[in-house]
Amino acid sequence: MHFDKEFDASGLSCPMPIVKTKKALSAMASGQVLRVIATDPGSVCDMAAFAEETGNPLLASAEERNHYVFFLRKG
Repeated sequence: MHFDKEFDASGLSCPMPIVKTKKALSAMASGQVLRVIATDPGSVCDMAAFAEETGNPLLASAEERNHYVFFLRKG
């Protein structure tokens, strides 16, 4: 999937992946896509809830080599 910016939250635990994702999205233009990489298993539920609460759609999520990868579009 095409993305405009990537943020690596590997090694960070809750709530830091969400806090840093919010900061990364704030620096992006509406419609751009952010790819987030995380290692915290809790980020799966957290990222879905964050997307719903903030109106930044979660386009896709996957698990790749013990990492969780998320694609969010800035609303």
